[in-house]
Amino acid sequence: MTCIAIVGNGPAETHPDFKQFKEEIDVWIGADRGAFYLAENQIPITYAVGDFDSITDKEKQKIKHHAKVYEEHPAEKDETDLELALKKAFKENPATIYLFGVTGGRLDHELVNIQLLYQIQKKGIRGVIIDYLNHIELTFPGEHRISADKRYPYVSFIPFTPEVEGITLTNFYYPLEDKTISWGSTQCISNQLISNYGTFFYRKGILIVVKSRSAIPL
Repeated sequence: MTCIAIVGNGPAETHPDFKQFKEEIDVWIGADRGAFYLAENQIPITYAVGDFDSITDKEKQKIKHHAKVYEEHPAEKDETDLELALKKAFKENPATIYLFGVTGGRLDHELVNIQLLYQIQKKGIRGVIIDYLNHIELTFPGEHRISADKRYPYVSFIPFTPEVEGITLTNFYYPLEDKTISWGSTQCISNQLISNYGTFFYRKGILIVVKSRSAIPL
């Protein structure tokens, strides 16, 4: 199944190491300045899309040189550059979409980018936001397996809906059994796995799962 990565405009210092994902990703899409970040990292760009109002003419030429398809849109448009990139991704019928460079900049953009995970998940596609400190994923009710990751040792569960009912956590330092959490609850923040993997289950609502680490060098 196809795996796609979209790189947005977020600050380069927040990016994970793209090379860690090169073997896994089949299609790279650059949204506006995200395409320049890919070109700078010598990663072949399948699609470069956006209004490109945040780059110089010299940078634009570099993007065109590295991109198979280059699409420039008007600055005044209904969609963000990231949404344009998602439309391209959906046409590839992917199993997974990684979003890089979509955090760490403007807060309004960051919040709506997290909400875009819902749009991705509703299509039956796994959507994941990754930066150098965080791994963010949105889930629907049911049982889910989660693997330990030394890069992101802390695991938090945040309600995307006003309430999430019936949360049960297994193989976590702070286990839970059939609990309900609401907006603003900190009960499921900063947990840790005590095994190579754990499970979480809930029966109603939508959860954001955040794996993270402290802002110190690895």
